[in-house]
Amino acid sequence: MKLKEYYLKNYPTDDLGTKIKSKSTFQGLINTLIDKNDVYNYIGVGDSIVRERLFQALSKQDIFLDIIYHLWLR
Repeated sequence: MKLKEYYLKNYPTDDLGTKIKSKSTFQGLINTLIDKNDVYNYIGVGDSIVRERLFQALSKQDIFLDIIYHLWLR
């Protein structure tokens, strides 16, 4: 699923959702973390609340949240 599609569906009142890059996906977000690339650049929004919500969505896709943060913080 595309990040923007997920975000707009789940947080329709957050205008920052419209700024998320249209081609960004959850698989791409994981790859960005693994490759140690800039998560905010990949998402297209430099807001920590948006990032947090997307990380939480990842954790619901059988990816543990602590692993996501470990990848992001390293």
